[in-house]
Amino acid sequence: MRNDYWKIMQFGKTPKLNKPIFIEGLPGIGNVGKVAVDFLIDELKAKKLYEITSYTFPHSVFVNEDNLVELPIVEVFYKQFNGKRDLLLLGGDVQPIDEISSYEFSEKVLDIVEKFNGKEVITLGGIGLADIPKKPKVYCTGNSKKIIEKYRNEIVSNKLYGVVGPIIGVSGLLLGLASRRNIEAISFLAETYGHPMYLGIKGAKEILRVLNKKLNLNIDLNKLDKEIKDIESELMKKTEQLSEVTKQIALKKLQKRFGKDVDYIG
Repeated sequence: MRNDYWKIMQFGKTPKLNKPIFIEGLPGIGNVGKVAVDFLIDELKAKKLYEITSYTFPHSVFVNEDNLVELPIVEVFYKQFNGKRDLLLLGGDVQPIDEISSYEFSEKVLDIVEKFNGKEVITLGGIGLADIPKKPKVYCTGNSKKIIEKYRNEIVSNKLYGVVGPIIGVSGLLLGLASRRNIEAISFLAETYGHPMYLGIKGAKEILRVLNKKLNLNIDLNKLDKEIKDIESELMKKTEQLSEVTKQIALKKLQKRFGKDVDYIG
């Protein structure tokens, strides 16, 4: 583990969390996971716990509205509830784009999960299609049949085999590595348009419907429609800046390794 490559800064005191459920939503196809987690963080008024930076993140900076530069970061937030399990939420601007860094990052994330005695991980992502889906389907897969049965319902299909190839990136690695630690993990993947500039907000909303019901979050999803313009503006700026730096590099590496039919990156 290249520990010098990673910097994790804590904000505030360490909270006491009740067996938190960990939810990951980093940039990927359609930014489905990022849109969903960013909305949860805002809507639940989650508190910032960690900020993660790394020499393995894309070698670029963002230019903000004040014409100042910002390094890409990943953040962990938490939300405490009374009488039910708490949440840890992972969001950010980027995710690692090479194999070693993705493994290292995923292990460090799972270290955080274990630190707070978390026993359940949820990852969110998109499935790229050639056309914009009118009503995106949501699929799930996981590292145990038990957790799949727990979350599967009338709008979530567990028939993912044959729909996508390998689940690349943090969204997939967290599932596999979590099983080594006896942590149950599941991934929700929503259909979205596969264009790198497209925002899969409809797919994110379908995933949020599932989480809202299963986790009893009591959030108003209609507010997502009102916030779409703000989310879209912010994501489009950063997606445009990073698309060539990250997506093309990552896809070339993956296609070289797995073949040209690779069509999904967490």
